Amino acid sequence: MDYTLGYLRESLSNHLEDQYGKSIYKKMLVNHYENEEEFVRDLDELEITFLNKVLKKEIRYAMEEQDEKRTKELNEVYELLF
Repeated sequence: MDYTLGYLRESLSNHLEDQYGKSIYKKMLVNHYENEEEFVRDLDELEITFLNKVLKKEIRYAMEEQDEKRTKELNEVYELLF
């Protein structure tokens, strides 16, 4: 798993109470995605909608914490959702 997906998995671990959070997290554990493009292509519409909301919050938090690396990595996935 690449660094970007590692940051995403860590962020998703905070959202496992939601069925879509669980679904996405499980996909990441079961499938061994080579990169974020491959991962995003495997998401359905509802998972994309959920991830869009989560990433907005997680990116905002990373920016507030001045964690430039996390902000950059999460933003890479966020941009692929569109």
